[in-house]
Amino acid sequence: MYLSFFGLSEKPFAITPNPRYLYMSERHAEALAHLMYGLNEAGGFIQLTGEVGTGKTTVVRTLLEQLPQHADVAVILNPRLSPAELLLTICEELGIFLSEASSTSLKDLVDVLNSRLLATHAKGRKVVVIIDEAQNLLPETLEQVRLLTNLETATHKLLQIILIGQPELRDLLARNDLRQLAQRITGRFHLTPLSSDDTAAYIRHRMQVAGATREIFTERALQAVHRASRGIPRLINIICDRALLGAYTRGEYEIGPALISEASKEIDGESTRYTHWKWAAIAAGGITIAALIALKLWPASPAPEPVKPQVSQSSSSASSAAAILTAPVALDAGQALQQYATSTGTDNALTTLFALWGAHYESGGARSCQQASSQGLECVFQKGSWDLLRSLNRPAILHLSDDQGAAHQAVIIALDTASAQLMLDKQIVTVTTASLSRYWNGDYLLLWRPKIKDQKVLSVGMRSNDVLWLRAALARLKAEALPAKASSEFDDALMASLADFQRAHRLHADGVAGLQTQVALDSATASDGSPTLVKSSFMALSAAVTGATP
Repeated sequence: MYLSFFGLSEKPFAITPNPRYLYMSERHAEALAHLMYGLNEAGGFIQLTGEVGTGKTTVVRTLLEQLPQHADVAVILNPRLSPAELLLTICEELGIFLSEASSTSLKDLVDVLNSRLLATHAKGRKVVVIIDEAQNLLPETLEQVRLLTNLETATHKLLQIILIGQPELRDLLARNDLRQLAQRITGRFHLTPLSSDDTAAYIRHRMQVAGATREIFTERALQAVHRASRGIPRLINIICDRALLGAYTRGEYEIGPALISEASKEIDGESTRYTHWKWAAIAAGGITIAALIALKLWPASPAPEPVKPQVSQSSSSASSAAAILTAPVALDAGQALQQYATSTGTDNALTTLFALWGAHYESGGARSCQQASSQGLECVFQKGSWDLLRSLNRPAILHLSDDQGAAHQAVIIALDTASAQLMLDKQIVTVTTASLSRYWNGDYLLLWRPKIKDQKVLSVGMRSNDVLWLRAALARLKAEALPAKASSEFDDALMASLADFQRAHRLHADGVAGLQTQVALDSATASDGSPTLVKSSFMALSAAVTGATP
């Protein structure tokens, strides 16, 4: 009705899922990374909760698209089942067909399922069961779910279970009679509504995808939508759709806060304040769900000129570097990618990242990580979140996909809570993290200089000089002197100290010094002038790339 009036090609706030409208806020990206991390654990439970309409389904559907090829998945959408019905549904989802007699016997169902899990494990595959609306599970069914995690080999759990539900799920699992299940949950994440900035970015994103060529919602209108919806995507969609319709009937080409207020009152019936029980009355959904573009490991691109950022026309001194690198105005990441599209190739990014470490990358030479290794550096290629990047605290290449699906590689050299700085076309470009989250699916590549040979994982019981490095690094962070005869044994006290560090840096606090923990610890204790990401010295970054002396 209002499409031609606003110059739109389709309704921007339709409830029907459309892959082109996918918007992943920072919190949604963190939730996805949390689930992906949990799937790599050795079985058990992962819990994801959130209010109605906060985007849990979006995260789960995206997770399904990113599961490894060797995973078999059973999705339970209606969990109000008896224990036998749940087991039968899991079997059906996994393609296990049973006789009528076996389908009613709990023992037969468990035996058949265990047999399939063992056969699947022998083939190098894993099985994942996702239970949506898990707050509706009956206590006796939850107990049967717990018993399923007892299916295991001598070294591995055979089943990974993801529980998705509303906040009531947390209350359910806090019951004393379900404490055994709660103790097996290896990861928990609570999805919160969109922030004010994310709400504005979400609305702008959907309008642009629908064909808008100008701003239709004013800044005050965007703020009003956030207040009325409390950041719940489903409510954002309904309010914005009603506001567009209202503006059309009045012949107004711009939507201000007054129209948002009227649309909110029409939806609610009396006011724009949505209490908890009113939210629950609105159907779940909101953010359009879609498969994220599969990452291709640094595809070839034309060889760029060596990176040499324009620090100054007349001087490469530290003072001129600081003047150029201080960029108070943050751009929309989509605009930045469009503006610098010709300089976001793989070789450009690798050349920049290597230069930050004082290393050289040769386009067309050996593989990038081989080149890094020959210069004393190592690659870390993983999926994560903004929080994880802050913890690792090293510049990184982000794999980005724009609204047209084109791939971009951009080096992030600084990051705070609201903005990030990218190196694009030899320039430092500041963008908002809210807008950058729309184009980043969590894939990154960073370099670091390991202090441990062969990147060993350190854990309790080990004894080596590598343990001495770990002990010394943790002592340095506490401003403590390392004893002259410090123990080279990884004991319980060292594990506890390491777990404290991991918790402080929002890493998995298992007291084991794996790759991520070693990178974060190396960054926290770095004194060799190596580049960092959070609170970076922009002058030092400029000097690293240009050769200028700070």
